[in-house]
Amino acid sequence: MPEYLLLATDDDRQAEEVEATLARATTVVRRVRTGAEVRRECEQSLPDLVLLDLQIGNQGGMAVCMDLRLEEGAGRLGHVPVLMLLDRRPDVFLAKRSGAEGWLIKPLDSIRLRQAARALLAGDTYHDATGAPPPDTPARPEAPATDAEVG
Repeated sequence: MPEYLLLATDDDRQAEEVEATLARATTVVRRVRTGAEVRRECEQSLPDLVLLDLQIGNQGGMAVCMDLRLEEGAGRLGHVPVLMLLDRRPDVFLAKRSGAEGWLIKPLDSIRLRQAARALLAGDTYHDATGAPPPDTPARPEAPATDAEVG
């Protein structure tokens, strides 16, 4: 049986990019445009993975993800991993707070998108490091205290 991925975005270009990267003979990508459609789809046929644009419709990706987690906690939905598609690095905070297992920062590229999808489908997490300082960047030393600060 093919993997079922649910893509939630109202951005046509982004949808084409995701579908071109992930749709295969063994993977079906279904697209919806609103948060209400995400929940309805999850209730009818639980996807293997939800790819959720942070900026979707009038509900927003964070609210949609939190809604899925609340429904799961109440026993009304099974668990579905969520990959958030973020606009900028500071949005990582929102993805973490919403309960998403992974996130990518736009612009997307096929390599990171495939890596993230594979990781979440395998039960792992994926945290995009795009825009993060390199791991070997030394911490900035603290400035010495001035007389005014000392007191």
